[in-house]
Amino acid sequence: MPFITFIQPDGTEQVVDADSGASLMAYATRDGVPGIEAECGGAMSCATCHVHVLPEWQAIVGPASDQEQGMLDWRDEFDPAASRLSCQIILTDDMDGMRVAVPQI
Repeated sequence: MPFITFIQPDGTEQVVDADSGASLMAYATRDGVPGIEAECGGAMSCATCHVHVLPEWQAIVGPASDQEQGMLDWRDEFDPAASRLSCQIILTDDMDGMRVAVPQI
């Protein structure tokens, strides 16, 4: 069971416990993480679940697909190395302890 920490723009942190095999977005919305709106419900059509994966976790999470990059590149605070849609991050046991930052809305 991975534990994921969401870091808000003001530095506050919220730890979410999750199950492997589900999306990061699913647990962020379940636990009411501020800034993760997920308006499309995970259909990769709105980019309202944008997060920044911290550098030490990027290799484990992997890069965004071309379609995901296309959704993200117009977002405020887009970072080509760190920006991901949380609906496209499928959790694994290797992600236990992962920290992601929620961009300023």
